[in-house]
Amino acid sequence: MSVRDLLYSVYERQLLGSLRQDQVPAHVGVIVDGNRRWARGAGGDVTSGYQAGADKIIDFLGWCDDLDVKVVTLWLLSVDNLQRPEPELRALLGVIGNLVDQLTATRRWHVRLIGNLDLLPEDLTGSLQDAVASTGDVDGMEVNLCVGYGGRQELADAVRSLLREQAEQGRTIAEVAEVLDVEHIADHLYTKGQPDPDLVIRTSGEQRLSGFLLWQSVHSEFYFCEALWPAFRRVDFLRAIRSYAERERRFGQ
Repeated sequence: MSVRDLLYSVYERQLLGSLRQDQVPAHVGVIVDGNRRWARGAGGDVTSGYQAGADKIIDFLGWCDDLDVKVVTLWLLSVDNLQRPEPELRALLGVIGNLVDQLTATRRWHVRLIGNLDLLPEDLTGSLQDAVASTGDVDGMEVNLCVGYGGRQELADAVRSLLREQAEQGRTIAEVAEVLDVEHIADHLYTKGQPDPDLVIRTSGEQRLSGFLLWQSVHSEFYFCEALWPAFRRVDFLRAIRSYAERERRFGQ
């Protein structure tokens, strides 16, 4: 072990020692940004960046497990990403498919897909759904993988689902409008039944949500990290948790 690695190891232990279990967020959301920039800096192609990012996700979930985080939501593919050049998109979808196979094969986590899967190639959608279905009986950390996800798309889908449900019950749009409240919409989000994220992390230095969990993050704490996602270290994660623990959450009050 190098001197640098030794120092980081000592620092990690100090960070861990400063945290109480009641200071750990129950739900962590992550915008895993910077894979392509990391690849360029490393002299590799785009696919190598996506693969390095996927490898980091497996590490990251282990770190969350160590802290007893209950839910993790990772944004892997946005609706906008689907407009990337066909060769790059094909490579990204391949990496995502392999990642889902790896995560589900471990049977450590209850994996769910979050997003509009109708936007994906039909064969990929089927294989992803089959893989995550195999973890339905796993009593572990819940892992949401956002694939074909957009915050506006989610809200549109939630309202559409709500209106269809109400129509099936014989209600008119005017009748729905009379009783509609925020809980009705929340019950039709992709994440229905799960707690909202306590902490949202974005890597790569960008300081915006880009539509990630627009509804659910209204009271979330945010942590923006300069590290590109494949270079995100356990010590960076622990710094994010420490920052969260030091904040006073007011929930708008």
